Amino acid sequence: MQNIVLIGFMGVGKGTIARELSKESKMFAVDTDDLIESLVNKKIKAIFEDEGEGYFRELEKRCALWLQKSVKGTIISTGGGFYRQKNIKKIGKVIYLESSFEAILNRLKSHPNAKKKLAKRPLLQDIKKAKELYKTRVKEYEKIADVIINVEDKSIKIITKELLSQCRGFGDAR
Repeated sequence: MQNIVLIGFMGVGKGTIARELSKESKMFAVDTDDLIESLVNKKIKAIFEDEGEGYFRELEKRCALWLQKSVKGTIISTGGGFYRQKNIKKIGKVIYLESSFEAILNRLKSHPNAKKKLAKRPLLQDIKKAKELYKTRVKEYEKIADVIINVEDKSIKIITKELLSQCRGFGDAR
């Protein structure tokens, strides 16, 4: 039972899509940022502020190794930089959720809880730097992905349907 690993830029909707996919497929869904927060009992923003990005990336590595060893038949939504984990292909089928930077920003800004959504993403605090990071990561996401699904201007239901058709035979995905 292979996992489905959702990658993409922060704010693209990986967690939201994983939860919907979980309902439709009857597979469990986990989020790497939630797992890391649980491990150290601290929010991601606080980890970045107190210990720095390097420490956070080490926690991601621990999380990736645990996922590879211990988790099967699960939908895994990842933090925006998680795709760099060397063992990501051993964790599961990698699905890149693709969207333009502007659409991601608009998605976050139009969310009912927009202020909180933006505040919890430390690397989105400087929009100019975030856009540069986005440009770098897009090429890397494309290289690592087994499947690319464009999510821009699509409903969660449509995206989920596309994902299910791409992931037949993985876990319990229908």
